[in-house]
Amino acid sequence: MTINWKKSMIVVCDIVIATYILLAVTAFNKPDAKAVSCNEVKIDIKEGRVDGFLNANEVKKILSKDKIYPLSKPMSTINPRQIEESLEKSPFVENAECHKTLSGHVCINIQQRIPVIRVMNANGESYYIDTHGNIMPEARYVNDLIIATGSISKKYAQNVLTRVSNHIMADNFWKNQVVQINILDDGTMELVPRVGDHIVYLGVPSHVDKKLERLRKFYLYGLNKAGWNKYNYINLEFDNQIICKRNHRKRTNN
Repeated sequence: MTINWKKSMIVVCDIVIATYILLAVTAFNKPDAKAVSCNEVKIDIKEGRVDGFLNANEVKKILSKDKIYPLSKPMSTINPRQIEESLEKSPFVENAECHKTLSGHVCINIQQRIPVIRVMNANGESYYIDTHGNIMPEARYVNDLIIATGSISKKYAQNVLTRVSNHIMADNFWKNQVVQINILDDGTMELVPRVGDHIVYLGVPSHVDKKLERLRKFYLYGLNKAGWNKYNYINLEFDNQIICKRNHRKRTNN
């Protein structure tokens, strides 16, 4: 009887590989004997253009309230999907992902909702709007955020202010220059700048990008030479022109 050594070696190699895969899969699905309980919770919160409302302690409070904070709990009882659902109920969480490791770690990755503007309207309402136009409850003050005042409905805030605020916050110059947006009764818009003794009137909040670019050039080639306090009102309502009102306040010497 002639033995085909080549075929025999192939069969043996197949058996070895199959055995290795079986053991690897078994080891992967079987928790480490040293990690029967969660010994560490790793929380990673993605940062945005401005500070959000969430930190590791806030996440712990949310999960503890639902009695599912995983630290020291048996790994077999920890449900990653339940943790994700609990966190995504929060108005400050856009997306949450959770997974367990064989070493007893529970890893939580969070994409938080980032506020772009704080609304303080004429009716006394106060809330935040995120980058997607979602309303966020007032939790704590966020620094370096534009404040919107005046006649603002929630629909206007979500559909109009979100768009304008996203455009401003995406540009470092305007992010640092604009401190307040004021909405007049007819829905037109004014900007209050950080530098300069003037108000900027945008009119109807359409083609805001073009109006701001026109204003940027006016700042660069006009106010830089004439002086930032020369005008008290700059009107960008009409295309291809800028109408300015002089500041007539007299300077007094002490």
